Amino acid sequence: MRAWAVDQDWLTLERLPAYAPALNPMELLWSAIKTRELANPAGDHLADVADAAERGIHRVCSNNQLPWSFLTHTGLTIHPKTPQN
Repeated sequence: MRAWAVDQDWLTLERLPAYAPALNPMELLWSAIKTRELANPAGDHLADVADAAERGIHRVCSNNQLPWSFLTHTGLTIHPKTPQN
């Protein structure tokens, strides 16, 4: 992996702590879903819970700003590669 990463000029590797939920935007996604779609689910099957989680992910993703706010909250950024003309 290190050898491959060295050859990727667009990729920057950062060493992170073993467990750093404050640096993981997915933790904020799960928090948003747990307070609505997964709050006290009463499904009879595991598939009901999976469907509720999927609805939550779609709800979050349908908002143009919410997923980006999760990333902003971590202090991390995405720097897209500049297109070459």
